[in-house]
Amino acid sequence: MLQLSFVSYKKGSYIFIEGDSDNSRFYIIKTGHAQVFTSTGVLDQKPIIYGPGDFLGVIPCMSGHSQIESAIALTDVVLISVRKDQYPELIVKNTPVALKIMKTFANHTRTLNEILMKESSNTTASDTLVQLFNAAQFYDKNGKLNLATYCYYQYLKYCPDGEFFETAKNRFARLKPITQAVYFETPKETVRKYPKDTMIFCENQEGREMFIIQQGQVKISKVVKNQELILAVLKKGDFFGEMALLENKPRSASAIAHDDCVLMSVNAENFNQLVATQPQLVGRLTTTLADRLWSMYRQIANTRIVDPVCKLLDMLALQVEKEKLIENGNKSYQFDLTIGDLMNMCSIPQMEQRGVAEKFKQSSLIKLTDSKVTVTNCKELVHMAASLKKKKN
Repeated sequence: MLQLSFVSYKKGSYIFIEGDSDNSRFYIIKTGHAQVFTSTGVLDQKPIIYGPGDFLGVIPCMSGHSQIESAIALTDVVLISVRKDQYPELIVKNTPVALKIMKTFANHTRTLNEILMKESSNTTASDTLVQLFNAAQFYDKNGKLNLATYCYYQYLKYCPDGEFFETAKNRFARLKPITQAVYFETPKETVRKYPKDTMIFCENQEGREMFIIQQGQVKISKVVKNQELILAVLKKGDFFGEMALLENKPRSASAIAHDDCVLMSVNAENFNQLVATQPQLVGRLTTTLADRLWSMYRQIANTRIVDPVCKLLDMLALQVEKEKLIENGNKSYQFDLTIGDLMNMCSIPQMEQRGVAEKFKQSSLIKLTDSKVTVTNCKELVHMAASLKKKKN
């Protein structure tokens, strides 16, 4: 039987503090109001005020990372305290709570994505269908013809009267016979196979399903100012595409098969059934969304680092923290990432990448194995990256 506890805070009291490692529970406000804010300047926004029914501290609790915000009681408040291990039972007892948390996460992810675009490239994310053509042109010019073919098709589908229709039509007709692009339209089967370097969906394309990776890795990226910005590389067991499903809005980024993939799709009808009948799976989904939000906070902080080598080390430290490798002590770990992948994740301009790569490789904690980056001491790398970041800033 689910037994939740109540905690009270007087006006002016801190509920939790940014950077705190205590993440064992999150809170639902029963009465009163609380203010949430960051002190590191990651988000250029005013403090947010929450009231009855709102959640506090869900991201750190569900992701297992330290607090990313501070919360202070604006009035006397009474909070419902929920431990992470109680979440699956809470879903069974109150499914709308889980849906509210996930929809809040999806909305927050879209907001952070916009901030990340602005910080990394001094631009905002395009939400027009012309971006389908822009992405197609980018991939076409860079020899990624599978991706270009898929994007040209989506532009033709959604923009039959578009300015670039004839150009897209001619390129699609030329490329389709010589490429491996798959699933231009949503198929009936729920389990699908995507060859390496093929598009699963494109940014700004309409979408009504999410995916669970059963085999392989998937790259999440955006084309911004004629450069591909890698937002994440997901692995077996991860979820993606949930934002379009939860918010009923176009895709905010592209999903690309990083290697040969097997994916299971979940549409809106299946999702509602999943929430009602599989609390453990919904718990995993919530954890995945929380971890993704935590990572986006860290990526936004990474954009504020000026020194490119320090930026790369911090991005690599972020990968260590995401995988919770620091818990393994001083062990080494090989990532399925090249230096080029890291530089794209940090939005380092193409013309600077060769020089930056040479300096980056001089670090005693980095070595290359079959062109992939290996960290020789995970714990020491995280400490060194934090120290350098503090020194450089």
